Amino acid sequence: MTSANWPDDFEKAVRQHLPLLGEGAPLTAESSLPALGLDSLATVGLLVEVEEAFAVQFPDEDLHAETFATPAALWAVVGRLRDGAET
Repeated sequence: MTSANWPDDFEKAVRQHLPLLGEGAPLTAESSLPALGLDSLATVGLLVEVEEAFAVQFPDEDLHAETFATPAALWAVVGRLRDGAET
């Protein structure tokens, strides 16, 4: 796990869709994903990648800008969906 309390593969997936985040720059829980270059097309790519990597499916009610605002917000939804899938 990274220091931000999410797995390395999550951070790697997010970083791939942030063209304005330098290679060695930190990705914090509160980093603004849109400010780092996450546009609508990149959001779709990130959504698909996260769904596949973590075996979750985002319901329509989670498909809004707030979910993709920060890594922490996105990881919170993934965590909730994973917990729901395990019960």
